[in-house]
This record gives sequence, structure tokens and C-alpha cells, in this order.
Amino acid sequence: MTARSARGHGVAATVLTVVTGIALARGADSEPTAGSSAPTMKAVRIHEFGKPGVLVYEDAPRPQAGPGEVLVSIHAAGVNPVDWKIRSGMFRGMNAPMPMILGFDISGVVESVGADVQQFRQGDEVFAYMSLRRGGGYAEFVAVPEGELAIKPKSIDHVHAAGVPLAGLTAWQALFDTAGLKEGQTVLIHGGAGGVGHFAVQMARARGAKVIATASAPNHEFLKSIGADQCIDYRTQKFEEHVKDVDVVLDTIGGDTQARSFQVLKPGGYLVSIVQPPDPELLAQHEIKGRVILVQPNGKQLAEIAALVDQGKVKPHVSETVPLRDAAHAHIQSQGGHTRGKIVLKVR
Repeated sequence: MTARSARGHGVAATVLTVVTGIALARGADSEPTAGSSAPTMKAVRIHEFGKPGVLVYEDAPRPQAGPGEVLVSIHAAGVNPVDWKIRSGMFRGMNAPMPMILGFDISGVVESVGADVQQFRQGDEVFAYMSLRRGGGYAEFVAVPEGELAIKPKSIDHVHAAGVPLAGLTAWQALFDTAGLKEGQTVLIHGGAGGVGHFAVQMARARGAKVIATASAPNHEFLKSIGADQCIDYRTQKFEEHVKDVDVVLDTIGGDTQARSFQVLKPGGYLVSIVQPPDPELLAQHEIKGRVILVQPNGKQLAEIAALVDQGKVKPHVSETVPLRDAAHAHIQSQGGHTRGKIVLKVR
């Protein structure tokens, strides 16, 4: 398996430590019984781990908003690598109840609010990254904690908004919260055309940093159009022969790509990875800092990203839109590892 075909696979162990004991959304506390008048919705669920064919489009119990929660009528849901990793059984140790509704990125309209909700009201257009401990995005409705929601960017539709939260927050938390990227610094972003990568390129550019990105040659024009100052074709070039003295490396690949990245960082630089922890001995040897991160829901940060979108500084790229019932196709495309930007499920 090459470093690129293995993109994201290294995150499995890291995510597993976070989602052990997870209870992903089942739509309601219990399944409706025969003849029950309990409200239902359409959803894509899995009843067992396995290949994309285990994704089933069916009726499921409709959730209700509990205290501090907002019931969202979902218009679109983003597809992320973690979705198919869970579906395939990479995280069997999490003991999730079946049937399970996957999906962590959503955009939609507030249907109702639970007790104690202060920031949102019925009819608001919202979007969210929902915790890996909850999920529930592959459905017509989901109950979301108030703190994970933000008002949807006004300048884009629900399909594009659904492509923002997980990847956008990952880029934000990696570059700014963790690595402390500042104006005038230089960042190397691996996998610049991918879901996280294309947001990282734009956010770094908006922050005033010099942006270098690795990607296959067909993606170079796209990357330059969104703010990359320099592009390196990972298929034909060794990035370490063309880059040196960068302040930050954002690693979305892992493996050999991460190992070679130590060479290009200046002393005091930062290697932040979303797939695997950097080797502590190599960090010390090269006098740099580093860590692996797993994105956390954050409605306030999502609101800041929404502002960048409405200012035209960040634009989500959606490579493919797929009907909810065809979620299996979306998983196959995502699992191929060469998606430019995001794949989004259209729910309504």
C-alpha cells in the first residue's frame, strides 16, 4: 500500500481511542413497533459492519430535541473518510449499538428547539460538525447539541455548507489552535486538494502565510486558484528536494510522507498531523514540535469559518453530489482516496 493510497488509514488507531464506547445515532431510543404511530424519517443505516452494501436506505425513528438540543431538518450531509472507516469495521471496539446512522457533517433548517436553547430558533439555517460520539447525519432529521451548531454561511447553499464543518474545523484547529500559524510564516500542506487540504490552503492564505501544497499535477491549477503559492507533484517530485525552512507542516498522509517532512522544518517549527503521532525522538532530533489531533465540534469556530466563506476568503469545493439513498456510491468514491474537495449527500 502506497502512502497516498493509505491516506487517512493511520488515523484509525487515533480515532479508536476517542470513539471507544461510542453510541452513534439510532434516530430515537427504540425502534417503532408494528402498528406504532411514532414519527419516522428516511435514513441510511447499517445493521452490521462491512462493505458499502451494508448501507441501507430505510425508515427509522425520528429523533426529538432534548434539553440543550436543536432538531435540524437536514438538507445535505457531508461524506468523510471516517464514515467509511466506521462502516467497514475499523472501530469495532467502540461497541456501537445497531442499527447505526453515520454522518457527522450536516446543513439544514431548525425544525424545533429543546429546553434551554438560547441561540437558535425555528427556521434558522444552520450547519454543524457533530461529535463522533453521536453522528446521525445520513437522515432527514437529527438532534444536535446547541454548542455544535452555527448559522450557515449566507453566500452558499446547503450542499456546499455541508461540505465545510468537519474538514474546515480540522484545518482550523490544526493550523491555528495547534501549530499557531501566523502571518508571514510558511506552511507545507500535504494533500492540498483533499477535503481538509483545500480548506487549509485557503485559511492559511487568508491568515497571510506563504502556502506550499503537495498534490498530483492535475490538481495544481485548482490549488493555485485557491491560494497556493507553490505546488509540488508528489508523483514525480520529492518535496524535500524543493522545500526547506518551513514553519509548519500539515500532514494529512502519514507514513513515509510524514517521516520525510521532518527534513523541511526549521528549528522551532511545528509538524501537526491528522493521521498519526509524530515520532518524539525525531521531533527532539530536529528541534521541532509536533502532535496528532482529532477534530472537536466547535460552533463558535464554525461561525468564524462561516464569516470567511461569506467574505469570499474560503470556498468549499464539492466534487460530487449524491442522493441520500445512494450513500454506498459516495463511500466507494471517498474510499478511492482521490477526491478533490468534498462529496456531499443531498437529503432534501
